Amino acid sequence: MDYRIEKDTIGDVKVPADKYWGAQTERSRNNFKIGPSASMPLEIVHAFAYLKKAAAHTNNQLGVLDDKKKELISKVCDEILTGMHDDQFPLVIWQTGSGTQSNMNVNEVVANRAHVLNGGTLGDGGEMPVKANDDVNKSQSSNDTFPTGMHIACYKMVLENTIPGVTALRDTLKAKSDAFKDVIKIGRTHLMDATPLSLGQEFSGYVSQLNHGLKALENTLAHLSELALGGTAVGTGLNTPKGYSELVAEKIAEFSGHPFITAENKFEALAAHDAIVETHGALKQLAVSITKIAHDIRMMASGPRSGIGEIIIPANEPGSSIMPGKVNPTQAEAITMVCAQVMGNDVAITVGGMQGHFELNVFKPMMAYNLLQSAQLIGDSCRSFDEHCAQGIEPNTARIDELVNNSLMLVTALNTKIGYYKAAEIANKAHNEGTTLKASALSLGYVTEEEYNEWVDPAKMLGE
Repeated sequence: MDYRIEKDTIGDVKVPADKYWGAQTERSRNNFKIGPSASMPLEIVHAFAYLKKAAAHTNNQLGVLDDKKKELISKVCDEILTGMHDDQFPLVIWQTGSGTQSNMNVNEVVANRAHVLNGGTLGDGGEMPVKANDDVNKSQSSNDTFPTGMHIACYKMVLENTIPGVTALRDTLKAKSDAFKDVIKIGRTHLMDATPLSLGQEFSGYVSQLNHGLKALENTLAHLSELALGGTAVGTGLNTPKGYSELVAEKIAEFSGHPFITAENKFEALAAHDAIVETHGALKQLAVSITKIAHDIRMMASGPRSGIGEIIIPANEPGSSIMPGKVNPTQAEAITMVCAQVMGNDVAITVGGMQGHFELNVFKPMMAYNLLQSAQLIGDSCRSFDEHCAQGIEPNTARIDELVNNSLMLVTALNTKIGYYKAAEIANKAHNEGTTLKASALSLGYVTEEEYNEWVDPAKMLGE
């Protein structure tokens, strides 16, 4: 492999000749060979492109960056946003906790690519039209750029992926709830028979869970929309021109199409990442809700002949390499594994959120990586579960009727007519003798057949 020599404040570094990155990126590549599969998410890289472009325009408007440099920086950032340079960002998340090396990775790529766009070649020793630290990083510090990148990337992922995915599943379950409102089934508490409800009522509980989870997640967007840029090293805004913070946030909002604003308190924005903790807490809430929903659906579909078998789910693929004809609830398994991962990520983010020592949180890359992973996993898995499972759910009415009619808990309807103790005697007798509730009730003489038929009617036991 051919190399060129790049310099930084420590000295010379050999860098692959065909790469746009520079010395600090290469040092990080060499010093942090920790799980190379855990690359810095491209969502963060693209967020940096938004903020570097916005910073260039802001610095130009405020008179501290000339037109040519602004245009070159903007052009490279636009190229990055198209994915043109995705292979130029090789660093892993396990690096400095401030994300400094990823900030410099972007600065170096922008500066070197600008040199080429200006007619130069990599490593030619010519004068750089745009300098990484002085121009691309002007009015910035890694300490305020990385949290800004975190917020931009996480906001976009939640808004553009997670919320639409969960909403699609919620809407399907709402349609099923409406469609199944007249399907009467047996309820279960403690995994034991309970009084009847409709399948629609049961599904309405799932809809409500997802509605609450969506509301909690949507409420976090306001906090995520606050950007640290303008705080520079410790939150004071050292080396920024007057009006920079507000204007650069306006530019980011303009370029990204999302309503970003400058953070009210830059000291909090650099030293604490409560918005990330809060947002992931809402993702964890959704993961808890989704787990309950998926477990219910997989158990109701169990069988199909020797289990509960109250609903029929789509048969997507063979379920066994040895048992012919077996079909498994694979979508439920996939989405609950996702939820387990999200809950694990929440522990890491919680620990990361506590690492704000004085003026800087130093777990930024890990926190951003985990939130982005959780947000994408929930959005993607909800779409998959919706498309390949939820939309195809149908009631198995014959099995549902069989289980309702066989339940001893229908006797609860007699509580207000003959009292709890006589009703319990009827249920116990039926269970011990293997007879029906009706036969037991009539043999004890506590009700007439006409009374039993009128009072023990599952359709009248569903509430309003």
